[in-house]
Amino acid sequence: MSVIKRILGFLFIAGNDGLAPSYLKNKLNLDDHTLKEVIHSIQLLLAQSENSPVELAKYNQVYKLVTKKELFEDVKDFAQDPYNQELSQAAIETLAIIAYRQPITRLAIEEIRGVASQNMIQKLLLRDLVKEVGRVKGPGRPILYGVSDYFLDYFGLESMAELPSIEPLALNAELASEELFRTKEWQIELFDQDKEKEETETWNDSKK
Repeated sequence: MSVIKRILGFLFIAGNDGLAPSYLKNKLNLDDHTLKEVIHSIQLLLAQSENSPVELAKYNQVYKLVTKKELFEDVKDFAQDPYNQELSQAAIETLAIIAYRQPITRLAIEEIRGVASQNMIQKLLLRDLVKEVGRVKGPGRPILYGVSDYFLDYFGLESMAELPSIEPLALNAELASEELFRTKEWQIELFDQDKEKEETETWNDSKK
């Protein structure tokens, strides 16, 4: 199996979290020079393919597959229209886990569901039902997810306190309440979105 195919496979599985160069070097036993050459080859391969919807980008020191810019409107229209699409069972399951156990990482969601959940999380992000709320203070600083304000509007809730009890929703209520949905003692860095918005508005005003 080619190195290019393996790297593309790792990046697909990693999803929006991406992969650090150090991970790829260690996993594939590559030196810096070889990795850069392979990454460059992948970037050219995807960029030059008219039928590839993704490209390889590097953000915040990690490599990730992202949708090509020319598809932005298509992706946005498809993912953000709640009136034309119903949530699938997988999406509802993922959303419920995030709602009851936020803040939570992708890997923790997948541990509960038992299947890869990156695509479901991405769809929920694009539909504004969940949001990134912080990062774990640890290796890789994985993203923490929580539900958005729109989540409450979508389900007609005034607050999170109106969510139904977990027990009636689970086949094994004891397991669900004591294990799957227990609160994680994350060492976390939460985003202050109101503060970020205020700082952005102040910066924009200063540029006028």
